[in-house]
Amino acid sequence: MIGDTITVQIIDNGKGIPEEKLSRIFDPFFTTHEVGHGTGLGLTVSNDIITSRGGSIDVESQVGTGTTFTIRLPVKG
Repeated sequence: MIGDTITVQIIDNGKGIPEEKLSRIFDPFFTTHEVGHGTGLGLTVSNDIITSRGGSIDVESQVGTGTTFTIRLPVKG
C-alpha cells in the first residue's frame, strides 16, 4: 500500500493475449474461448466492480510470456 491506494498484481506465465485482442478484453461477451466455454463477462464484471469503487485495472501481456493485471483501489478510512 502506498499512500491512500492499495495495488494488487496478478501475474501468470501463460500463453499471453495477442495485442489485437487486448483492447477488447473488458468488452461484454468478448471471449477468446471456444463457443460454449465461457460467457465473456468475467473481466467486464471485474472492471465494473473495480471502477465503481474508484479504482482501476490495467493489463500488460506478451504472447508466449504471460499477462499481468494491475488493480489499484483507494483505501477509505
